[in-house]
Amino acid sequence: MIWLAWRQFRAAALMTAAALGVLAAFLAAGRTSLLDQYERGLALCGQGGTCERFLDRFFDDHQTPFVGVTAVALLLPALVGIFWGAPLVTRELEAGTHLLVWSQSITRTRWLAVKLAFVGAAAAVTGGLGGLLASWWATALDRAAVGFPLMGPLVFAGRGVAPIGYAAFAFALGVTVGLLVRRPLPAMAVTLVLFTAVQIGMPLLVRPHLLAPVHGTFALSPANVDQLMRGPDGAVVVVADGRVPGDPGAWTLSSRIVGPSSLVNVAEPAPGGAVVPVATDTGPCSPRVPVEGPPEQGRDLCLDEANRLGYRQDVTFQPSSRFWALQWYETGIYTVLTLGLVGLCLWLVRRRQF
Repeated sequence: MIWLAWRQFRAAALMTAAALGVLAAFLAAGRTSLLDQYERGLALCGQGGTCERFLDRFFDDHQTPFVGVTAVALLLPALVGIFWGAPLVTRELEAGTHLLVWSQSITRTRWLAVKLAFVGAAAAVTGGLGGLLASWWATALDRAAVGFPLMGPLVFAGRGVAPIGYAAFAFALGVTVGLLVRRPLPAMAVTLVLFTAVQIGMPLLVRPHLLAPVHGTFALSPANVDQLMRGPDGAVVVVADGRVPGDPGAWTLSSRIVGPSSLVNVAEPAPGGAVVPVATDTGPCSPRVPVEGPPEQGRDLCLDEANRLGYRQDVTFQPSSRFWALQWYETGIYTVLTLGLVGLCLWLVRRRQF
């Protein structure tokens, strides 16, 4: 049975191995240069006291490959479920080759168990390689990608060991759907829809609660303020961007600006903004007061005034230090789901007429 499973699967396995090999070679060729640029840039900007501009420019220069590599790691598990899982049984049911195997003293359970174990292991390895390759290549970019935090839903799902669980689950889901639908193309479509629904539901409903979120209150600064502008009546409007000061890779679950009384100041001019009642005729936030130095200095002085009045950013988040803990928790959840689907597959193949 192992030899037969290999004969049926080897074309897909060899094509996937070749594609991953090409991807690994491409990433390895560019990674050294990427790290050199990052380290040299940090060394130079560190002498000037700030690295915000360098990090923004560095990420902007490499955003396209960053998004592309992350997309590959995200799509691999889905492709495994669609093209390996869904046709695994339906293809044989259509061709009738399963009857030939069953007539040679090989039980249905053994026939399916060998296929699930052999191809399922390959699926898990494929997903794991995709995630680990992306993590290895994007080390520097993950530190600079302010708009794509490491703990954010999109990047998190394409890094670390979690893609192992995703790929194994997608494969088992595809096989299960195939046993129920019995036709390859509909099974592939249903597998894609169900897997996508699970992948959307996980960060929305489950992942935020795997570990108790952290709550913090931070002073307003360029690290967590996206815009400082004036409303129609001339009032100062502060718009927080959701970043956590000191932890740019954190996953922000909620962010708001609170005043001295801890009540949210709702502002219509911009989502996430708050009207801060500071003096605009005179003082640091007045447009009439000239500021010596760069334009950023005037912004910083106005934020200092808002902080003096007691305004803060109130954030609920998952810190980046929990990355590996959440990765293993999520991988465990998908492993349990995979084992449940495998058990259902073995039960179906014994009970249903084919």
